[in-house]
Amino acid sequence: MADGRQLFYFDETDHPGRVLHDPRELPTVLPASMVRYDALLGEWVGIAGHRQTRTYHPPANACPLCPSSDANASEIPSPTYDVVVFENRFPSFAGGEGTATVGDPAAWIGQSRPGSGRCEVVCFTSEHHTVLSRLPVRRMRTVIEAWTDRTAALSAEPGVEQVFCFENRGVEIGVTLAHPHGQIYGYPFVTPKTAAALRSAADYRQRTGRDLFADILAAEIDAEVRVVAQNDTWIAFVPFAARWPVEVHLYPRRPVRDLTGLDEAERDDLAALYLEVVRRMEGVFADSLPAITGVHQAPVHARDGDYRLHLEVFTIRRSEGRIKYLAGSESAMGAFVNDIAPESAAQRLRDVVLETAGEGVL
Repeated sequence: MADGRQLFYFDETDHPGRVLHDPRELPTVLPASMVRYDALLGEWVGIAGHRQTRTYHPPANACPLCPSSDANASEIPSPTYDVVVFENRFPSFAGGEGTATVGDPAAWIGQSRPGSGRCEVVCFTSEHHTVLSRLPVRRMRTVIEAWTDRTAALSAEPGVEQVFCFENRGVEIGVTLAHPHGQIYGYPFVTPKTAAALRSAADYRQRTGRDLFADILAAEIDAEVRVVAQNDTWIAFVPFAARWPVEVHLYPRRPVRDLTGLDEAERDDLAALYLEVVRRMEGVFADSLPAITGVHQAPVHARDGDYRLHLEVFTIRRSEGRIKYLAGSESAMGAFVNDIAPESAAQRLRDVVLETAGEGVL
C-alpha cells in the first residue's frame, strides 16, 4: 500500500483487472499504542490514543473498504475483489517484537510495554449493502481460508502471543464502517478470557486427568437440549452457562488447537454450519442482529492439548427493540445475568425456518 502497509487478495476466480499498485499519497503510519499492566487483576490493557482519529461512519460513496473507483480511492486499489485482508491504518497493536510480560511481582505496579503486535482488516465482499450471512457458503469458505492463512502468518510474527479473528456486526455493537468486514488481532499477550480458560483446563486435568473442553462438548451432546445444529465434523450449541441473550458456540468434534489444524472437510463443514447458525440467530428476532463472532484459538506458545479451537457467536439483542446492556453487575463486577434461559434460546433457534438453497441463500 502507499504507506508501506501490506494488502492480501484471496481470490475465488481470476481478476484480470487486479491492481497491485496503490496510487494514493499517504503518510507513513506511526502507531503510538502501548500496553499497561493492571496489577490488581493481573491483566494487560491496551492504550491506543491515535485511534480517536480513525474513520467514523463515512457515506457509502466514500467507504474506504469498497473497491476503488475514479470518485473514491479506497484502501483496496482494485475495481473489484472477493476477499481482502490488509493492515489496519489505525491499529490497536502494531510493530515491535517485545511480548507483554512482567516477572518480578515487585515490579508489577506501573509497568508498561510498547503495544507491539498486528491488527488487520478482513473485507468479506466488495458489495457494500449486505452482510456476511447473506453470502454463499463458497464465500464463507474463502473467509475461513483468509483467517487460516493470516493465523499462520501472525503466529510467526515476533512478539505475537495470540491470534484472534472476529467480526463486530451492527451499529449497536459500535461498528464505525458499514461495509461487511471483520478484524484479526495479533496480541502481544494472552488475553484474559483465554488465560482464565487455560487455568480452568489445567486445574480440571490435574484433578480429574481429563480434558475439560472434550468433557464440555460431550456433556452438551449428551444433554441434547441446547444443541442447535450439527454436521459430520462440527456441532453448535447454546452453552450451559450462556452469558448473552442468544449465544452459540461451535466446536469441532476433533480436538484442534487453531484454524491451521483443520482439514479440508472440516473447513467446508465450518463454513456451512456457521452460516446456518447466524441465519438462525437472524430469525429469532424480527429486528437487526447486533452481534459478535469470535474465533477462539490456542495461544501461539500453548502446548498441544491445553486449549481447543472453537467459535463463539452472540447477540446483545434480548428482544425486539431492546438491547442487553452491560450495566452495573456486568461492567463493574464482571458478573453476568442472562435474561433468557439457554434452553429456551436453543429451542427458539431450532424453531427458525431457514430459506432453502433454491431461494438463493444456502
